[in-house]
Amino acid sequence: MAGNAEPPPAGSARPQDRRSRSCWAGGARVWEDGEHPAKKVKSDGDEERRGKLPKRKIVLLMAYSGKGYHGMQRNVGSSQFKTIEDDLVSALVRSGCIPENHGEDMRKMSFQRCARTDKGVSAAGQVVSLKVWLIDDILEKINSHLPSHIRILGLKRVTGGFNSKNRCDARTYCYLLPTFAFAHKDRDVQDETYRLSAETLQQVNRLLACYKGTHNFHNFTSQKGPQEPSARRYILEMYCEEPFVREGLEFAVIRVKGQSFMMHQIRKMVGLVVAIVKGYAPESVLERSWGTEKVDVPKAPGLGLVLERVHFEKYNQRFGNDGLHEPLDWVQEEGKVAAFKEEHIYPTIIGTERDERSMAQWLSTLPVHNFSATALTAAGTGAKVGAQSQQCSAQAHIVPIVQRREPRHREVCHFPQGHTAAAGAGPGSLEVFLVCLPAPPACSTRCFSTLGGPPRVRLSAGTPTMDLARSVISG
Repeated sequence: MAGNAEPPPAGSARPQDRRSRSCWAGGARVWEDGEHPAKKVKSDGDEERRGKLPKRKIVLLMAYSGKGYHGMQRNVGSSQFKTIEDDLVSALVRSGCIPENHGEDMRKMSFQRCARTDKGVSAAGQVVSLKVWLIDDILEKINSHLPSHIRILGLKRVTGGFNSKNRCDARTYCYLLPTFAFAHKDRDVQDETYRLSAETLQQVNRLLACYKGTHNFHNFTSQKGPQEPSARRYILEMYCEEPFVREGLEFAVIRVKGQSFMMHQIRKMVGLVVAIVKGYAPESVLERSWGTEKVDVPKAPGLGLVLERVHFEKYNQRFGNDGLHEPLDWVQEEGKVAAFKEEHIYPTIIGTERDERSMAQWLSTLPVHNFSATALTAAGTGAKVGAQSQQCSAQAHIVPIVQRREPRHREVCHFPQGHTAAAGAGPGSLEVFLVCLPAPPACSTRCFSTLGGPPRVRLSAGTPTMDLARSVISG
C-alpha cells in the first residue's frame, strides 16, 4: 500500500534528484556529457514586454513603386528576386511589431495581401492583414525602416478572423500609357507629337466597355485552360479617362474594376484593345478571345499598371458601423494616396517610359502577332500548321506556325548576320509562333522549307529567353 512504502535508503537519491544535483554546483549550471542545454530563456524585459503589449489583427494601407521589384509576394528562401514584402517584413521586425521568427514564417502572424502585383507593377492602395504588437507610434516606426518608395499610409483594427484576400469584394487598377499607343498604324503619326482625338477616345471606350460582365478570360493569362471554371471573371467597369500632358508627352489612364484578376489579365486586356485601335487586329477577335479556341493576345508592358484601391463593401456593411470597428474605406487617407502617386508612382512611370521606351518597343512587336489564326483542336501532338504568308520589309516573310509546347514556354533561334527568328508561347497546348526570315537560313536548328512557298522554321527546344515574339530583320 502507498502508506506502507519504505523510505529510500540513506545516501540514495531518486533519479531526478541525482540529475538535479549533478547539473548544478554552487548555483551554476554544469552540463553532463551527452545532455543538451535547454532553450535560451528570454530576458525579464522581453517577457514583460510580450505580456503587456497586445497582439491584434490589423490591416495596413500600403503604397509603393514597383520598379526594380519582382512583384509583391515574398519568395521565401530566394534572395535573388527581391519583392515588396521582403522590405515590408524586414521593417516590421526591425520596428518591433513582430518577433523575428514571424518574419521567417509569415503564417505565424496570419499575413495576407489583397493582390499579388506582378513584376514592376506599382500600388497606391494595397491592403495587407496581419497580427502585430500595437506599439506606440507604430506607423512612424515602420516607415522609418522602409525606403521612400514604399509607405504605410494607414492602419485600422479588424475582426480577429479577417483575411484581406478573402474579404476583398473587388479591386480597381489603373493603367497609365502614352496616347501614341492608340495611333493608327496607317493614318496617324507614330511619335510623341500624336494627340488623342475625341473620336479615337470614343472608340477606345466602346471597346473597353465590351469587357464588362462575366467572360472566359483563359486567353488572357498563362494559368488557365478554356474549360476551367476559375477562368471566368466578372468585370464591373473599364474605361479610359481624358488625356493629359506631362513633360511634352500625352498620357491617358485606363481604369478597370473587377472582382478579381488573373496573372497578366489586365495587361492583355489593354494589349488587345491597343492592337484593335491601331489596326492590327479586327474587332471580332475580342469576342472570339472569350471562346474555347486559342487566340494570340498581346501583353502590354507592366510598367504602367497600378493597383489603385481594393474594396470591402460587404465587410463594411456588417462591421463598419458596429461601434467596434472602422469601415475600410480609407477616406481620410485619400490625400496621402494622391500625394504618393504624384511623388513616386507617376514620375517613375513617365520617366522610365521616356528613358527606356517600353511602350514603343512593345508596339513594334504587334505586327508579328497573328490575330486571325487559331489553334486547331484536331491537330495532333507536335503538328505544324502553316498559314498564308504576308509580305513585309526587306522581302521578308511573316509566317505563323502553330506548334504544341509546354505552357509558358519561350524559345528563340539565332541566325547569322543579325537575322533572328523568335517564338513566343502563351498558355495551353497549341501555340502560335511568328517568324520573319529573308531567306531559308543555314543554322544549327532544325529547319525546313515548303515547295513553292516561303520558308517555315521549326524551332528546337532551347532556354526560355523571351516573353514576347519579336523579329529583327536586316535590310
